[in-house]
Amino acid sequence: MTLAAATSPTGWLAQLTLDFQCRNTRTVLERRSHQGPLQVQRPFYPEGESVCHVALLHPPGGVVGGDELRIDASLGRGAHALVTTPAAGKFYRSAGSFARQAQLLTVAPSATLEWLPQENILYSGARVHALTHVELQGDARFLGWEIFCLGRPAAGETFKAGEYRQDFELWRDDEPLYLEQGRYASGDPVLDAPWGLRGQPVSATLICTDSPLGLVDAIRAKWDALKLPSRPLPDSSASDSELATVSQLDGVLICRYLGPSTARARQFFTVAWGLLRPALFGRPPCPSRFWNT
Repeated sequence: MTLAAATSPTGWLAQLTLDFQCRNTRTVLERRSHQGPLQVQRPFYPEGESVCHVALLHPPGGVVGGDELRIDASLGRGAHALVTTPAAGKFYRSAGSFARQAQLLTVAPSATLEWLPQENILYSGARVHALTHVELQGDARFLGWEIFCLGRPAAGETFKAGEYRQDFELWRDDEPLYLEQGRYASGDPVLDAPWGLRGQPVSATLICTDSPLGLVDAIRAKWDALKLPSRPLPDSSASDSELATVSQLDGVLICRYLGPSTARARQFFTVAWGLLRPALFGRPPCPSRFWNT
């Protein structure tokens, strides 16, 4: 994705670059630069100096057609960062142009990245192309999730117009670990078909590297034990309830959610994160303060 000056007659052009480094036992945000309306809050350390928490900010509060956002985040050897957002991302109706968002994440050996943004909400009529590319080096570790909602179910708005293109790539030492492409356009069979989104507005994926096999069963059991009722999508002919699954292939653990609620997707992923984090990183879960606001 090409970014030019900080202003454009067709939309905002914004870029944020973050560089995390480990200094003794402390992870610091050693360098940050931004162009346009894309920034980061000051780092904070709710669980000690080893893990640096930051929140990405987009002050305009929403993205429209023609906007281009790019985030480049790199972690040096031994660094550990948890990156989140203070609110859901909102993509508004487009007059024709695509809004573009690229997130390029590089994690050095012995470093750990937790990429835990809040959901992206696509208003009816939005046209969006989102790319997340994660490059792991050596024994780097990654735990991240992405959640999107087509339309605004709480407001009774379905995704009657627009298009969402989603690309997610996870690589280690130039070898692919997980690649996914999604194309969701209004009127396409994928939105309602049993093999697609089944008429549900919310789809979400959590991905974790280097996970022990036993955690698949543990996550399933913990989620089932909550005995929370699933709900069909309001005002929809779809009778299928939400789906939540956990699987693992070649050391990559994947949780998926499909249903009517971003809150339920976050709840499922928080359950999984609460089990994965102690097992992989030796740390109890430390929920971001933004998740409760």
